[in-house]
Formats: sequence, C-alpha cells, structure tokens
Amino acid sequence: MSKSIETTDHQEIRNWIEERGGHPARVKSSGEGGILRVDFGEPEEALEEIGWDDFFEVFDKSKLAFLYQEETSGGKTSRFNKFVSRTKH
Repeated sequence: MSKSIETTDHQEIRNWIEERGGHPARVKSSGEGGILRVDFGEPEEALEEIGWDDFFEVFDKSKLAFLYQEETSGGKTSRFNKFVSRTKH
C-alpha cells in the first residue's frame, strides 16, 4: 500500500516536483492568485507556468498543504499530488 505524505515545506515540495519533471502552474481562468497545479511534461492549454516565488506566495496565502506519494503501490515513482487545506497541529 502506498503512503501519502503531507507537507508545507517549500524545499521538499520543490524537490518532489522537479524530480518528476514538473513545474509550478496555475489555472489560467482562475483570476489573481489562482488555483495551483503541478504541470508535468507538455504544458496543458488551461494552465500557465508560474515561478516558484509566485507559486509559494499563493500556496502560503491560501493556507495550503501539499499531499503526495513517493511511490505507487507497485513500487514505481508516483506523480500523485494534491493541494489540501492545512490541518491544525
């Protein structure tokens, strides 16, 4: 069974995304700030690439956490990720 990890650590998030060939993006029609996404490979038409500083500004302002998996249940590198509301600790 694959395990999901939740983090708010910027460097951990950036490393995970870059190790999988991804880059930070947001949905074009989502207005200022926007809805964050991770874009892998060929850019999707509905997404626009943004810089890491802008990405993490929206991430922190929206009080998000990054939920991800290192490996699939079959042991392969996983690209599963999701932005969720930060849990209270």
